[in-house]
Amino acid sequence: MKKLQLGLMGLILAASAALAALEAGDTAPNFEAKASLDGKAFDFSLRQALDEGLVVVYFYPSAFTNGCNIQAHEFAVNMDKFNAAGASVIGVSLDSIERLNDFSADPEYCAGKLAVASDETGAIARSYDVAVREARPGKLDTRGVEVDHGFAERLTFIVTPDGKIAETIGGVSPMENVQKSLEAVQRYQ
Repeated sequence: MKKLQLGLMGLILAASAALAALEAGDTAPNFEAKASLDGKAFDFSLRQALDEGLVVVYFYPSAFTNGCNIQAHEFAVNMDKFNAAGASVIGVSLDSIERLNDFSADPEYCAGKLAVASDETGAIARSYDVAVREARPGKLDTRGVEVDHGFAERLTFIVTPDGKIAETIGGVSPMENVQKSLEAVQRYQ
C-alpha cells in the first residue's frame, strides 16, 4: 500500500513539475551555450537561431541513456522533415560539452545531424521552469560510464521567430515527443 501511495505521489509531483513549465504564449528565455554538432563544439545562440525560423528546444535528462538515445536518434532521422518545415532543433542537457561531442557524432544517436547544448549548471533548464534533479551517484549510462551530472526533465518547446513559445510538449514517450514536435512545426510551416 505504501508503495502505491509513494508511486501516486511521484506521479503527482511529476505532473505538477510539467505543469510549471513555460506554456504557449510565454516568452522563451534567450540563451547562449556551448553546443556540439557532429563532434565539433560551437557557440549556440537561440536569438540567432530564431533569425532563421522556428526552433525546437528540447530538454532531456542525459546523453547515452535509454530514452535520450531513442529521442536523439528520432530527431536525427527526422531532421530533414524539421528543416523542410523551416525549423531547427537544439537538444539541451546538463551533460558536459565533452560528453556531447561524443553523443553528437555517434551514428546511433545524433548521427552528426542533431545539435546538442551543454547546460552544466541547469540554469537554462530552470529559466524554462524545467525541473532539474540532482545527480545520482553510481548511475551508469548505456556505455557503462558514470553519469556525474544532474538531470533535466524531458520537455520540448516550440519557439516562434518572435521569441514566443507556441507549444510545450511533455509527459509522452521520447518517440512521441519527436512526433508531436514535428507535427507542431508542420502546423506553423
